[in-house]
Amino acid sequence: MGEFIRPYLEPIAAWFGSFPIPAVVTHWGHPLMMGIVVVVIGGFALVKGWKIRKADDTEVKNESAYWHKKAALWLTTFISLGWTGGVLSLVMQGEPIFSSIHFWTGTAAIAMLMANGALSLTKFLGKDALRTTHAYLGSARSPF
Repeated sequence: MGEFIRPYLEPIAAWFGSFPIPAVVTHWGHPLMMGIVVVVIGGFALVKGWKIRKADDTEVKNESAYWHKKAALWLTTFISLGWTGGVLSLVMQGEPIFSSIHFWTGTAAIAMLMANGALSLTKFLGKDALRTTHAYLGSARSPF
């Protein structure tokens, strides 16, 4: 299947490949930037999410909820864009797509983020067990 989509991705990868980017940046820039996204934005979302659960002060809970939602949306956006960039990087380097652990790791991360977002959109169906699932699923993909 990876070879099925490769012809569609190669022109995009060739366009990016035409930029005078050093090979070290092409190879290591992506994991470095994604690491920063996961640690900084993911860590921020994690801390704010747990403050919602643990704080006694309503004002702290409301402020934490506000920032948690924003951070989670930005995290999902950047991880999705990073996944796209990672796949293009694989194409640029001539690596197989679907046999790459990068492809499957990114896909799993996005699936977890989407599942967690879906849980929150349902307001956890009013069930504490789903709220707890959301908290631990979010923590499981965390760098901390």
